[in-house]
Amino acid sequence: METRLIPVGISNRHLHLSLGDLETLFGSGYRLKEMKPLSQPGQFAAEETVTIAGPKGKIDKVRILGPERKASQVEISQTDAYKLGISAPVRDSGDIKGTPGLTLIGPKGEVALDAGAILACRHIHMTVGDSRRLGVRDKDRVKVKTNGDRACVFENVLVRVSDSFFLEMHLDTDEANASLLRNGENVRLCLTGD
Repeated sequence: METRLIPVGISNRHLHLSLGDLETLFGSGYRLKEMKPLSQPGQFAAEETVTIAGPKGKIDKVRILGPERKASQVEISQTDAYKLGISAPVRDSGDIKGTPGLTLIGPKGEVALDAGAILACRHIHMTVGDSRRLGVRDKDRVKVKTNGDRACVFENVLVRVSDSFFLEMHLDTDEANASLLRNGENVRLCLTGD
């Protein structure tokens, strides 16, 4: 059982920006300033934040994560979606076709995204060695059990395998709060029969 434990990383609302959108928001030639590294190698929380606005509301100081990406993407919780007045679908990261857009407001400009707002699919990052040990493959969907007073089973957890990853399950703040999970606590991968 202990070999199936996976640490949790709770994902607060954040956004990933394309280089073009970054420069529109912060100025020509602007580059993100790293505030702190994240658990996944090469990823970092930037010093920069922006305001995101939807039809019914806005949220200030939304952290940008780096490095820059090919397309801008805003990852929010269902609670955030209600506040913004949008219906964001659950999607794998990068799958933004047909998703609602938002307005991004920075110190030097605004960007009206046609698409890009998602509720990120809960997922587990792991290495090839982890996947062999746990008996799962890239893109599998698995179940994960939590512990404690509000223990639950999360279904449809996407497995993402790469040797550039660090073993960690990511879920959003609504999911973590509902199950009383905290950063660094462990969940258990369920096998058939669990």
